[in-house]
Amino acid sequence: MSLSTLSVQQEQNGLAVNVSSLRRRYGERTVINGLHLQIRRGEFVALLGESGCGKTTLLRALSGLDAIDGGRIEGPKQTAVVFQESRLIPWESLWRNVALGLHDRRGKPLALAALAEVGLGDRSEDWPRTLSGGQAQRVALARALVREPGLLLLDEPFAALDALTRLRMHALVRQLVARHRPGVLLVTHDVDEAIALADRVLIMRAGAIAGDYPVSHAAGGNRAHPEAQQLREHLLAELGVEAVE
Repeated sequence: MSLSTLSVQQEQNGLAVNVSSLRRRYGERTVINGLHLQIRRGEFVALLGESGCGKTTLLRALSGLDAIDGGRIEGPKQTAVVFQESRLIPWESLWRNVALGLHDRRGKPLALAALAEVGLGDRSEDWPRTLSGGQAQRVALARALVREPGLLLLDEPFAALDALTRLRMHALVRQLVARHRPGVLLVTHDVDEAIALADRVLIMRAGAIAGDYPVSHAAGGNRAHPEAQQLREHLLAELGVEAVE
């Protein structure tokens, strides 16, 4: 029953996180029971499931925000989380938000470079209140990636954005993940988003992984592709939803 860093051998084999026999309880209720999961460096995994099935509980356990009641999580030294809300500190400038926790002299240059990477290099001295929702999430991504995490956890970070902003954020996230190569776990309720972004889509049910579906390169990002449509229908069926065109 532990949360530890990956062994040298596992890191050399390209693993970002290795989860075995994970259990998590709240009082008498078991939320996660005997869950196994591996994510490789550079791999983008999306997690779907009905509300209450344990998705966010798993994410919080992987991030170290919650203790676990059994099993083992072996993860990287650096893990970062982006939530649905940007959680920026309103009285700090954007670069100081990104540099939060970076205490040495490299903090500001790294923060400025990260902001430039998400297209906000000219806004470094601005305040969070001046940002749109999409811009605030860009800053949250910069803050997450500035530490070069081995595992990036995304908890529905695009759910509150309008459709066009969400598509732009999808494109940005794909670029950033390709450049930085963390392992990624995205918790989402959006099947189309999962197919557009992920290399694999997992279905979570009753506190365990009930399905693991690869996304072909042809289908990823192309909703009209026959393989994407077939996978979409299958995932919706797994979730108990009738597919609607």
